[in-house]
Amino acid sequence: MAKLSFIAGFGAGYVLGARAGRERYEQIRRAWEHAKDDPRLQSIAGMAQARADDAVSSLKSKMGSDSPH
Repeated sequence: MAKLSFIAGFGAGYVLGARAGRERYEQIRRAWEHAKDDPRLQSIAGMAQARADDAVSSLKSKMGSDSPH
């Protein structure tokens, strides 16, 4: 009986959440579509990618120089 109550509660919560969630999802999606074309965001993403590339390169060189092979 407890399992049936849980499933019924989960189903009701899912349906209600899905209705409210769709509107929020669309709001987030529109914000992302607007933001991804923003030159400031693209600049920040480019700088983050360059730093990540530098960190990986540095790590690879350290691993290569410390390797006992």
